[in-house]
Amino acid sequence: MEPAPRADEIDVAILRSLVQDPDATNIAISESTGLARNTIRSRFARYRRDGTLRSFERLIEPAFLGFPLAAFLATTVTQRKLADVSTTLANIPEVTQVYGMSGAADLLVHVVARDANDLYRIAGNVLAIEGVKRTRTSLIMGELVEYRIAQLLSARPVAAPG
Repeated sequence: MEPAPRADEIDVAILRSLVQDPDATNIAISESTGLARNTIRSRFARYRRDGTLRSFERLIEPAFLGFPLAAFLATTVTQRKLADVSTTLANIPEVTQVYGMSGAADLLVHVVARDANDLYRIAGNVLAIEGVKRTRTSLIMGELVEYRIAQLLSARPVAAPG
C-alpha cells in the first residue's frame, strides 16, 4: 500500500492562501504565494486526484435545506455484514457521514432530520438494516468547536518539496 501524500511547504503556502480566500483564482493564489501559475495548476490537479481537497457539499448547512436536527447513531453491526450495512446506509438520504470505529460501537452514523419524529423514523430505518444489532442515538445539541484545519497548517511538520 502506497503511503498517503504529505503536504510540503508549497502545499502549505497554497492551502494558507485558500483558507484566507476560498474563492481565490489560480492567478490570485500565484500572486499571493509567489508561486508559478503552472505550479498552482499542477498542485490542484494532484489535490483532486488524491482527495486532498474535500467536496463543496461539506460547506452546505443541512438546516438551510430543512434538516435542522442532527444526531449521531452509535451502531453495532454483525462484522461479516459491515460492507452491506455501509452500502445500505449510503442509500439513506439523511445519512450524511459514516465512520468505522473501534470500541463500544462499530459505526458512528451522522444523520440529519426535519424534526424529532423524522429522527425516530430514520433511526428505525437504520435499525431495520440486516446486520445492524443495535443503535444508540445522541442528539447534537450544538457545535462547540467548528470543523477547522487552518491551525494545522502551522502546527504540523511538512515534507520537503518534491
